[in-house]
Amino acid sequence: MPYTEEEGGILNNFAREPKMYTAEEPTSSEKKNYLVYGALAVALIGGVMAVAVYASSAS
Repeated sequence: MPYTEEEGGILNNFAREPKMYTAEEPTSSEKKNYLVYGALAVALIGGVMAVAVYASSAS
């Protein structure tokens, strides 16, 4: 476990900070994939809701 040594030789057990990085902008193919996944998710949720409405009114 890493320890931080302060002035005077005092040891402290602090969490080590992660390396920072900048996010990269998605490529055009990744953006297209996000759009397809979003459309599939909307269709799936819509289908589940349609089945729920049909099942609740089927009685």
